[in-house]
Amino acid sequence: MSQPHNDNHYVPQLYLKQWAIEGKVLAYRLLVQNPNVPQWKKYTPKGIAYYRHLYVYTYAKGETDEFERWLDSEFESPAKVAIERATTGQRLTPRDWELLIRYLAAQDVRTPARLREFLVYQQEHLPSQLDEVLPRTLKQLETQASLGLDIQVPTQQQLDSAPVKVTFEPHSDRPGGTIQAKTLIGRKLWVDATRYVLQNVMPELMKHKWTIFTAPGDFEWSTSDDPVIRLDTLSKPYNFKGKWGGESGFILLPLSPKHLLFTSFGQRMPPRGKKVSIEFAMQIEKIIVEHAYRYVFSTKKYDMRTRRPRIECAESFKEEEAIWKNWHRDQSHAERQLL
Repeated sequence: MSQPHNDNHYVPQLYLKQWAIEGKVLAYRLLVQNPNVPQWKKYTPKGIAYYRHLYVYTYAKGETDEFERWLDSEFESPAKVAIERATTGQRLTPRDWELLIRYLAAQDVRTPARLREFLVYQQEHLPSQLDEVLPRTLKQLETQASLGLDIQVPTQQQLDSAPVKVTFEPHSDRPGGTIQAKTLIGRKLWVDATRYVLQNVMPELMKHKWTIFTAPGDFEWSTSDDPVIRLDTLSKPYNFKGKWGGESGFILLPLSPKHLLFTSFGQRMPPRGKKVSIEFAMQIEKIIVEHAYRYVFSTKKYDMRTRRPRIECAESFKEEEAIWKNWHRDQSHAERQLL
């Protein structure tokens, strides 16, 4: 087995290079230890927007980074030429557009912001879902067995990698027994759910009409560590709970400081390259900054204290640092326990 990639970038280096000046990108951190921390700091694209073992998970044969490799081979690397064409004014083929949308989809679901959202949701809803699904599944299996139908048994590989453990405890005094399903609300469940979304839900994005807007004059858009933005509306009050499909809403992704991949559900989009007004550009910039999770990335230094005040708290900073420092140890231990 090859050595896993331990530094898992949740914003690809390829993407951040669009904002790099002389090989460095400016980053504004939204959670810092104290007010004395400078507003902006320069990083190489390789040295920012990653966590150790974010996607590396434990299965029966050890540890694997196959998910990050899959993201790269299926979504990042294929889009490299399309992004270059989109940001240099070259002609885009239908395949280029497809690759850009696939790239956006993968970027939307792979960030720590989405991980946090996923974990909170599963903590609230998964126990009741298991309680509902397991009896229904057993009933279906009993019906299939009574009719003499073949029952599909998962392969050993599927059992080894699944984040669910099913056990059967037979009754000591009568036929039958108790079936119990256990799962781990953590890294592996998130990886599997993310893969499922990209394989099964992503076609919803292909139904929309897309365009690429150009920033006016010398205006440049920032981006963030959660760069794909899904909105219900572009005007206040708006929220960031938009979905990939539906009859209304907007999705956007800055492709570079001058280019914005954009769709409005059910609307005919203007031709690619349309230069937007300064008012619209500033509105989008405001939304980008508001949507950032822990970092804003830019080509220029701004006074961000009024745009997006940062949290200056040593305790919160240390707590979050500890979570990520112990992330792999804690998740691997729980994954081994489930196995």
